[in-house]
Amino acid sequence: MGRVIAVANQKGGVGKTTTAINLASSFAACEVNTLLVDCDPQSNATSGLGLVKDPERLNTYHLLVGATSAEEAVQATALEQLWLIPAHKNLIGANLELVETERREFRLRDALAPLYARYQFVVLDCPPALDLLTLNALVAADAVLIPMQAEYFALEGVSELLDTIERIRGSFNPDLGIEGVVLTMFDERTNLAQQVTAELKRFFGEKLCATTIPRNIRLAEAPSHGKPALLYDPRSKGAESYIRLAKEIIAHGIPAQESIADSADPGLHVPATDDVVAVVGLAMTEAVSGQTFGPTEVVAPNSADEQAAVVAGEAEAQVSQEQSGNVEEIPTTAEMDKSA
Repeated sequence: MGRVIAVANQKGGVGKTTTAINLASSFAACEVNTLLVDCDPQSNATSGLGLVKDPERLNTYHLLVGATSAEEAVQATALEQLWLIPAHKNLIGANLELVETERREFRLRDALAPLYARYQFVVLDCPPALDLLTLNALVAADAVLIPMQAEYFALEGVSELLDTIERIRGSFNPDLGIEGVVLTMFDERTNLAQQVTAELKRFFGEKLCATTIPRNIRLAEAPSHGKPALLYDPRSKGAESYIRLAKEIIAHGIPAQESIADSADPGLHVPATDDVVAVVGLAMTEAVSGQTFGPTEVVAPNSADEQAAVVAGEAEAQVSQEQSGNVEEIPTTAEMDKSA
């Protein structure tokens, strides 16, 4: 059965949809079958993956009101192992229409249940509000991933979300856990970011993700092209950060005595971040240029120290070469006397 992760925070502008799109895409790049469900009436996750906003297309609204099945609503995307259930602005009407409905909090969970066996991860993109749509997503989820900025207002918002999670545990979903808290639009150079990070580390402990998402222009540009950052610019810091985050979350499902590299299960293979980026980048280059590339072996230093050593060695060789070409031959004393 797949793991269902709701990307939720009732505070707006913290990078929920960006995280949902790029995390789901990174799961798919790691050769993991992934379903992204857009639960937000703004439907930014839908347009961010290249699907135009079409009210006639089956979407999350039809799913919640029982007008269609999840299988019929699933759409393919540009990534081979990523699928999407889109949304539309009419989804906001579900908040009113479901008020009198029986089992209204379980509508999304019941609708998605037949699909869980097909996907290893189901990512739910929640709206920036603690309404009935978010409630449905949290009841359907196994865990919540909380994106937030390193600002003090964001800390206040998280406290309200945690209170909601506790209420849901007590009433609808006792197994709901916290997948982690991930810092987005992070600038480690500021004192404020360091202070907020320290506060979060003290409160959440290991639940604070080791991976942070930097403020990156490529992440902001990618949705306008209808692509995740992984396809728009696979070498960008934003794309690489989300691949690391995907690896970190995948590792949560591996027992502590097993590492990602030498898992006892030969069927589980989590590629290294650089490997995934290189493969996706090469695939995109081939798709754009139409050229076919032969196998190329790239041997990269394994650590920052080795990289520094390589760079230093190259610089030293270059300086030595330049010096050898520019040194003038000093004439002997006899030659100087003759010229005089």
